[in-house]
Amino acid sequence: MTEGQASGAPPLNAHKLAVARLWAVERHPYLASALFAIQPLAKPGLGGAAVDESWRLYVDPAVVEEWSVGVLGSLLVHHTGHLLRDHAGRAQRLGVARDTSKDWALAADAEINDDLVGTGLRLLDPVLPQTLGWNPGRMAEEYFHCGHRDTELEPDCGSGADGVRRPWELMRGDGGGLPPGERRLIACQVASQVLGHSREGRGRMANSWVRWAEELLEPKVDWRKALGAELRKGVGAVSGRVDYTYRRPSRRASVSGDVVLPALERPVPDLAVVCDTSGSMSEAQLGRVLVEVDGLLRSLGLARTRVRVLAADAAVHTVQKVANAGQLRLVGGGGTDMGAGIEAAVRLRPRPSIVVVLTDGMTPWPANPPKGVQVVVGLIDAGEARGGRPWAAPAWARVVHIGSAA
Repeated sequence: MTEGQASGAPPLNAHKLAVARLWAVERHPYLASALFAIQPLAKPGLGGAAVDESWRLYVDPAVVEEWSVGVLGSLLVHHTGHLLRDHAGRAQRLGVARDTSKDWALAADAEINDDLVGTGLRLLDPVLPQTLGWNPGRMAEEYFHCGHRDTELEPDCGSGADGVRRPWELMRGDGGGLPPGERRLIACQVASQVLGHSREGRGRMANSWVRWAEELLEPKVDWRKALGAELRKGVGAVSGRVDYTYRRPSRRASVSGDVVLPALERPVPDLAVVCDTSGSMSEAQLGRVLVEVDGLLRSLGLARTRVRVLAADAAVHTVQKVANAGQLRLVGGGGTDMGAGIEAAVRLRPRPSIVVVLTDGMTPWPANPPKGVQVVVGLIDAGEARGGRPWAAPAWARVVHIGSAA
């Protein structure tokens, strides 16, 4: 995260902000990717801090000097909650306008702060559902439609919380900020970390964070069994083959005299996963890619060091060996050519025996299958091509249709 200035503003205390980020990460490690992605900008006279939809944090240099590290760290966690939970997008879908943004701000703050009570939150005068006459543990949409007790609290967390742009905010293309593709990838990575943190039982975590992560990532239909069945077929076919090797002596060597006989071996399947990170993949689809890779790593029974993941759109951007989906960096956002991903996977050493391609299908495919490699294609939310024909995988691949994100 790079501390910056806006419109010739005095610089922020970069050291204090860095310490505040570390304070926040220590208490909420599953939010680390998002906490380090926020970009602070100095905004004198603001009197506090606010975020925009491009993940820029506007903060008054005076309050950075005045507030403690704990208050600054809590502020970062609070605003990260607005961004990850897409409060701006949810407000726009709900029809929140400038005249109703104050009510939405109270509702959104109540949703976030309710989760952070008891986790070391040190916000000044935090909005809590109980103080407004609301039941805890509900969503901002429900709070928005409920009447509340009179309060002098008027939080202004910026357009990143309600989708209403402030006059002092930079335009989307100015002064840095994160593009939509990077924002959704970070959200998917954080969701995977949240689920991992929850499953391992490391510390306290609010149920609403787990619910958010599950809604973003977890599959809604039982197509994983079909995908697992196809993979087990491929693994069984490969591991069932036997081949000759001279790397170890044959059991008949003692009776063969001077003739060197080969031994039989059963190969161990080697798996590579090609993830489609092109611009046509939506946030929900990228989330499902993360879930499926995580499921593959946990359930296939292969050695974890043998599973390699390639992020590809029209070209391959990263090749990673991962033990869980939270370690993935799904880089991309351009055009699509899964043939390039398959070709790169086949060139890996050691050469994989099975290549899994997770894609929406909006891609050209090689005319012929790669030699000596089984390909399994998971078509995620496959739509329709121009002319009304459905996108499809090649006839030479095993295909599993993964259900609608809706």
